[in-house]
Amino acid sequence: MPKKDQKTDMAREKDREKWMARFQVRLAMQPGVDRAVVLQAVKDVTGHCAGTGEHPRTAFGDPDAYAVQAAARLVPADRAARAKQHNAVVDALGSVLDRTGGLAGL
Repeated sequence: MPKKDQKTDMAREKDREKWMARFQVRLAMQPGVDRAVVLQAVKDVTGHCAGTGEHPRTAFGDPDAYAVQAAARLVPADRAARAKQHNAVVDALGSVLDRTGGLAGL
Protein backbone atom coordinates (compact mmCIF):
# COMPACT_ATOMS: atom_id res chain seq x y z
CA MET A 1 0.00 0.00 0.00
CA PRO A 2 1.41 3.42 -0.93
CA LYS A 3 2.53 5.69 1.87
CA LYS A 4 0.80 9.01 2.50
CA ASP A 5 3.58 10.98 0.75
CA GLN A 6 3.28 8.73 -2.31
CA LYS A 7 -0.48 9.30 -2.42
CA THR A 8 0.07 13.05 -2.19
CA ASP A 9 2.66 12.90 -4.97
CA MET A 10 0.34 10.80 -7.11
CA ALA A 11 -2.54 13.25 -6.58
CA ARG A 12 -0.28 16.18 -7.40
CA GLU A 13 0.91 14.47 -10.58
CA LYS A 14 -2.66 13.66 -11.63
CA ASP A 15 -3.66 17.29 -11.05
CA ARG A 16 -0.64 18.47 -13.07
CA GLU A 17 -1.63 16.14 -15.94
CA LYS A 18 -5.21 17.44 -15.86
CA TRP A 19 -3.98 21.04 -15.94
CA MET A 20 -1.69 20.29 -18.90
CA ALA A 21 -4.42 18.44 -20.81
CA ARG A 22 -6.90 21.28 -20.30
CA PHE A 23 -4.25 23.84 -21.30
CA GLN A 24 -3.41 21.96 -24.50
CA VAL A 25 -7.04 21.56 -25.54
CA ARG A 26 -7.85 25.22 -24.89
CA LEU A 27 -4.68 26.34 -26.62
CA ALA A 28 -5.44 24.24 -29.70
CA MET A 29 -8.84 25.96 -29.92
CA GLN A 30 -7.30 29.44 -30.18
CA PRO A 31 -7.26 31.08 -33.63
CA GLY A 32 -4.09 30.43 -35.61
CA VAL A 33 -2.68 27.83 -33.22
CA ASP A 34 -1.02 24.90 -34.91
CA ARG A 35 0.93 21.88 -33.69
CA ALA A 36 4.19 23.83 -33.46
CA VAL A 37 2.59 26.45 -31.20
CA VAL A 38 1.14 23.78 -28.90
CA LEU A 39 4.49 21.98 -28.71
CA GLN A 40 6.35 25.22 -27.93
CA ALA A 41 3.87 26.23 -25.24
CA VAL A 42 4.01 22.79 -23.61
CA LYS A 43 7.81 22.90 -23.73
CA ASP A 44 7.76 26.35 -22.08
CA VAL A 45 5.42 25.23 -19.29
CA THR A 46 7.14 21.90 -18.59
CA GLY A 47 10.57 23.52 -18.69
CA HIS A 48 9.55 26.19 -16.23
CA CYS A 49 7.89 23.72 -13.88
CA ALA A 50 10.82 21.29 -14.05
CA GLY A 51 13.25 24.10 -13.28
CA THR A 52 11.30 25.62 -10.43
CA GLY A 53 9.38 22.65 -9.04
CA GLU A 54 6.20 24.71 -9.27
CA HIS A 55 2.84 23.25 -10.20
CA PRO A 56 1.61 24.79 -13.49
CA ARG A 57 -1.46 26.25 -11.74
CA THR A 58 0.84 28.03 -9.27
CA ALA A 59 3.12 29.30 -12.02
CA PHE A 60 0.57 30.12 -14.74
CA GLY A 61 -2.86 30.18 -13.11
CA ASP A 62 -6.02 28.98 -14.83
CA PRO A 63 -5.22 26.77 -17.86
CA ASP A 64 -7.95 28.38 -19.99
CA ALA A 65 -6.73 31.91 -19.34
CA TYR A 66 -3.10 30.93 -19.83
CA ALA A 67 -3.96 29.25 -23.15
CA VAL A 68 -5.31 32.60 -24.41
CA GLN A 69 -2.16 34.38 -23.18
CA ALA A 70 0.16 31.79 -24.71
CA ALA A 71 -1.63 31.97 -28.06
CA ALA A 72 -1.38 35.76 -28.05
CA ARG A 73 2.34 35.47 -27.36
CA LEU A 74 3.17 32.64 -29.79
CA VAL A 75 0.83 33.16 -32.76
CA PRO A 76 1.69 35.98 -35.16
CA ALA A 77 -1.09 38.58 -35.10
CA ASP A 78 -1.75 38.36 -38.85
CA ARG A 79 -2.17 34.59 -38.70
CA ALA A 80 -4.56 34.85 -35.75
CA ALA A 81 -6.58 37.52 -37.58
CA ARG A 82 -6.85 35.35 -40.71
CA ALA A 83 -7.96 32.39 -38.62
CA LYS A 84 -10.60 34.49 -36.83
CA GLN A 85 -11.90 35.76 -40.17
CA HIS A 86 -12.01 32.22 -41.57
CA ASN A 87 -13.86 30.98 -38.48
CA ALA A 88 -16.41 33.80 -38.80
CA VAL A 89 -17.09 32.87 -42.44
CA VAL A 90 -17.48 29.18 -41.56
CA ASP A 91 -19.82 30.07 -38.67
CA ALA A 92 -21.93 32.32 -40.90
CA LEU A 93 -22.19 29.61 -43.56
CA GLY A 94 -23.17 27.08 -40.92
CA SER A 95 -25.85 29.43 -39.64
CA VAL A 96 -27.29 29.87 -43.14
CA LEU A 97 -27.29 26.12 -43.70
CA ASP A 98 -29.02 25.57 -40.35
CA ARG A 99 -31.75 28.05 -41.22
CA THR A 100 -32.33 26.57 -44.67
CA GLY A 101 -32.23 22.99 -43.48
CA GLY A 102 -29.02 22.37 -45.39
CA LEU A 103 -28.63 21.86 -49.08
CA ALA A 104 -29.33 18.57 -50.80
CA GLY A 105 -26.14 16.77 -51.70
CA LEU A 106 -23.84 18.71 -49.36
